Amino acid sequence: MTEVPDSAALIAEAKTLLFARFDEDTARTLGLVLTDMARAENLPVVIDIRTAQRCLFHMALPGSTALNDLWVDRKSATALLFHEASLLVGTRNREKGETLARHGLSPQTHADNGGAVPIVVAGVGMVACLTVSGLPQREDHRLAVRGIRAVLQGP
Repeated sequence: MTEVPDSAALIAEAKTLLFARFDEDTARTLGLVLTDMARAENLPVVIDIRTAQRCLFHMALPGSTALNDLWVDRKSATALLFHEASLLVGTRNREKGETLARHGLSPQTHADNGGAVPIVVAGVGMVACLTVSGLPQREDHRLAVRGIRAVLQGP
């Protein structure tokens, strides 16, 4: 069993995931890197990169379902609203004994399960969100982080 990160560990992790720049080409590269990772491991996931206004990349791999797209929408909405990883929002809620309902958010539109990770540009802030759905929530989060780190490290 893998260790469950606490909110302090997730905050520290987020500080290491900074892009110098991020645009449509970077989104495509990140999406394809994640697609290759997921295919190599035969993972039934949906991979989505979006801003608050539009989708930059979307891939549904074999074994994923339409339910994964719904989870992507809900987890992405949470990360885009809080400017934090959905796993961090959920972990913090569990640590405080709270839910998203405290903020007036419906489970039909938002989810604080892991898998949505902000795309943050140094000196700018959050510009997009990468979301993975199809695995247990901590594994969705870990795959997203692995993909970001792979792109940040370059070829």
